[in-house]
Amino acid sequence: MSRGVHPRGATVVVTGASSGIGRAVAERFAAKGSNLTLVARSQASLAETAETCREAGAEVLVAPVDIADPDAVDDVADRTVARFGAIDVWVNDAAVMAYGELNETPVATQRRIIEVNLLGTMWGTRSALRVMKPRGRGAVINVASLYGKITTPYVTGYSSSKFGILGFSQAVREELHDHPGVSVSVVLPGAIDTPIYQHAANYTGRVVRPVPPVASPRHVARVVVRRARRPRRQTTVGQLQHTAAWGKALMPGVYGRLTTPAMRFVGFLDEPSEPHDGNVFEPQPELDAVLGGWRHHPLRNVSLGLAVPAAAYASWTAWRRHAHGR
Repeated sequence: MSRGVHPRGATVVVTGASSGIGRAVAERFAAKGSNLTLVARSQASLAETAETCREAGAEVLVAPVDIADPDAVDDVADRTVARFGAIDVWVNDAAVMAYGELNETPVATQRRIIEVNLLGTMWGTRSALRVMKPRGRGAVINVASLYGKITTPYVTGYSSSKFGILGFSQAVREELHDHPGVSVSVVLPGAIDTPIYQHAANYTGRVVRPVPPVASPRHVARVVVRRARRPRRQTTVGQLQHTAAWGKALMPGVYGRLTTPAMRFVGFLDEPSEPHDGNVFEPQPELDAVLGGWRHHPLRNVSLGLAVPAAAYASWTAWRRHAHGR
């Protein structure tokens, strides 16, 4: 991988900067002395992120666009170069999500998830490389998810988009063989305390929640900034979910039998929810924030108490089977 980019004085584009991980990433780069272009659909939410970043000393360009539009994304790159002279780091974080069985989730919703999460990442990377390759340096960081390595029911479109980001990123790295100064890193967060669960479209009939333990988006932001300086192909954030991914690789059959009842038990609250589209088609600035409030949810300790022993047992069982060649 390339030698990376130091954040101080660098120009950084962050998509999904209105909320959650993207907002935390923008604030972290601002604190490290970077100049920023903030991209999302909500002008109001971007203004809030921009104010925080400017208070940290960053110069900020606000770009309220839909990253599913490749021409709009190209325009963001052009405006960034016109304002700051270059693009050193491009973070693709924008994403939308939906919960629901495949046949219960509208086709338009599934299509929109792929357009934003996967194609949006492709268009962002494409625009970034158009600027970075002639200069011979730069870092692209694609925020995927552990849903790109493991699966659960009810998130078919989201998981498919995140699997796609892993394959896309690998293919682009191969295309960059003759451009060693340009890197493509992927960060794979597990369950993170962001408003994405409140934002998610929901067709299940129950209120959704992250599967614990839930990490801070600011921890993910630290990892993203680190990958700008020290690129790496893949970095996982969230050790319990990382253990689950390892267990799935060793025992896919066992994982497949356990994941549906586990998801039903810890992935939903006992509260009804009318079907809704969340922020898939329109932003919900009233819900935008860095944190989603899930780390202090009253069910957290109960779920965590069940999840940790289950993960430990799965790991131990997987190790025994692997050690005995079964």
